[in-house]
Order: sequence, then structure tokens, then C-alpha cells
Amino acid sequence: MLSKHKIKFVKSLEKKKYRLESACFLAEGNKLVADILPFFDCELLIAKASWLATQGDINVRELFVVDDADISKASLLKHPQDVIAVFRQPSYSLGKKNLATELTLVLDGIQDPGNLGTIVRLADWFGIKNIICSPDTVDIYNPKTIQATMGALAHVKVFYIPLPGLLQDLKGVPIYGTFLEGKVIYEQKLSSTGLIVMGNEGKGISSELELLVNNRLYIPSYPLDSESTESLNVAAATAIICAEFRRQQIYSV
Repeated sequence: MLSKHKIKFVKSLEKKKYRLESACFLAEGNKLVADILPFFDCELLIAKASWLATQGDINVRELFVVDDADISKASLLKHPQDVIAVFRQPSYSLGKKNLATELTLVLDGIQDPGNLGTIVRLADWFGIKNIICSPDTVDIYNPKTIQATMGALAHVKVFYIPLPGLLQDLKGVPIYGTFLEGKVIYEQKLSSTGLIVMGNEGKGISSELELLVNNRLYIPSYPLDSESTESLNVAAATAIICAEFRRQQIYSV
């Protein structure tokens, strides 16, 4: 039997305040939990016996084998699955040396949990190991963000750092950003290293960071100069940009 205290704790992780206090995050769903179990310390696992039977040895601090009723009581999902897990938030250190030798995503004020989760998935797909977020970017451990990562968080490290100071300290490192008056991305030689800055869904890149971007890019619509939607979704734009960076790195002749 799952106690009311445990249910209250699980549900409290919907709010950032309690995620900070406990240094934990919540993940739900059969595949998501199975995918990230090997990579994060699991504090609490609430699962049906049928799901546990599909897993090997599980290293977990506290395990509850429950039925559908208990899963439904603790779940934040409209349609709960067979397992809920509480993980310890990992602690990472950012090696600034890597910023000069790798491709890194920088997120300036992203607000939508789904967008952030999708960008983490894109980073994983395109081999980008680090994402640096402004402090006002949505929390990576928001349960909706965790769901949207689809397990990619196990392979991508996410940091929250004041961006102006960080970018100012990077001498000689290419810093890319997208702007309506930028140069067409497909006509530019792109570096295999550097930072790609993606801005807020409504406001774009902040004026303070804009001054620090030394490579201004533009994703053209088609046909060129035709009327189209005002802008791309930030996750869609990130996908296009990352794909072009990696295309040039791997396939250009």
C-alpha cells in the first residue's frame, strides 16, 4: 500500500520549489523510466509487478509494488502507465575548455517545457553533449520537460548560468544566433565548434546577448522572399540549424 505521505511527496515534485528542496525529479512511463534508470540515482520506484518483471536488476533506494489504483493516485499524467520514478538530480561541472572544442547549445529564456524537452532530444540526436540555459529558462526537471526529453536527458548535460558573463569570457569562440537580418545559413561556412544561441519563443535573443553574437544567421523560407509565417517554433529552428552544422561537418566535400 502506498502511503498518503509518499503520494504527496511524488505529486509535490510538479512544483519547482519542492524539486529544489528535495534535489529530486519525477519521471513517468514504462519506456522513459526504463531508459533513464541506468543513468540516474533512483530514490523511489512505484511500479506494477508486470512492469518489474520486464526489467533486470534495479538499483533503487525504495521500491513499492502497486496496483492501478495506487499508480493513478500518485501520477501526474492523464493516462498513467505502469511505473513512476523519483530520481536524484545529478550534479555536473561545466568544463569551459569544452566550449572551445565542441558544439554547444545556449538557450536564452526558453519558456515552454515541451520546447526544452524537444531541444534536449535534438541535442542528443546531433551529438551535442552540453546545453547551457539562462536562469530564466524553464526548469529542465519540470515533469513536462522530462516527458518531452523521451530519455535523452541521460545523454545531455544541462546547465543554468548567467549568459552575458559566460559569453564575454569566451575569446575567439564562434557564437552563432538567428536573426531576420542574418546571413542565409546555407550560404555560410559553419564551424564544427562554438555556441549556437537560441532565443525566447516570443522575443528571440535578448538585446544583451545579441551584442555578443559574432555570427548572425537566417533560416530562409521557401520560395525566397515569399510571404510566410512570422517565425519558426524554436525547437523546429534548432533542428534545422543543428542539421546544417552537422551536414557541413560530415558530408561537405
